[in-house]
Amino acid sequence: MASELINNTMRLRNLPHIWCPGCGNGILMRDVAQAITNLGLDRDKVVIVSGIGCSSRAAGYMNYNTLHTTHGRAIAFATGIKMAKPELTVIVITGDGDSSAIGGNHLIHAARRNIDLTVVVFNNNIYGMTGGQFSPTTPTGSFATTAPYGSIDRTFDLPTLAMGAGATYAARGSAYHVPQTTKLIQDGIAHKGFALIDCMAVCPTYYGRKNKKGDAVKMMTWQKENVVLKAKADTMTPEELEGKAVIGCFRNEQNVPEYTAEYTKLIERLKKA
Repeated sequence: MASELINNTMRLRNLPHIWCPGCGNGILMRDVAQAITNLGLDRDKVVIVSGIGCSSRAAGYMNYNTLHTTHGRAIAFATGIKMAKPELTVIVITGDGDSSAIGGNHLIHAARRNIDLTVVVFNNNIYGMTGGQFSPTTPTGSFATTAPYGSIDRTFDLPTLAMGAGATYAARGSAYHVPQTTKLIQDGIAHKGFALIDCMAVCPTYYGRKNKKGDAVKMMTWQKENVVLKAKADTMTPEELEGKAVIGCFRNEQNVPEYTAEYTKLIERLKKA
């Protein structure tokens, strides 16, 4: 029997999902649904927008207003929705490649504008759906179908990238840390401005297999043992943090003008001119 959360937030006719066994995306999708539920939002006033990739299948399963768009353009479509209907809560579910490679320009300019979108990145460090190519977040030295000898690229730190572009809310969660990640997504949705939550997924099929990380249990165990909450990380030395990943909220800046609100003010001013 499906849980109350699944009954209330998912399109049961589309389940079970098609993600690989052990994929972290189902956990992260549930976190998004729980965050929306916790906020008590009207389902008819929530829009889920996705692009192309493993993560972007989520839009088809979630029982809200949903839009499954083209590769890398989810934030662009979401911007159009928010500009046309600023009263809606617009959430983008995207992957690391979808958001930071082909969609990277849309990401930085949405952050720069501080438009009230919440971007939840299901970050599995690889292109999972299209064959296991390396992505902008694939760790340097890791293997992929397009990096058979190890990637020499430096990696994007997505929260840092978003903050550098002007995002007023930036955070990181993980598939293992469900309560913390749900709260980070919840706070990002409630934030009035651009919010990005980089969520560490697990991909045993491509990233794990290519890099000998073990099965899903071993990859989740790694998160359990090596992911550090920001409050604790702030008390640790660089040596103690070596090889660790930090989750938590890195920026939550209030009272910065939000783009659609400023656009509405401009229209009203011109009407009076």
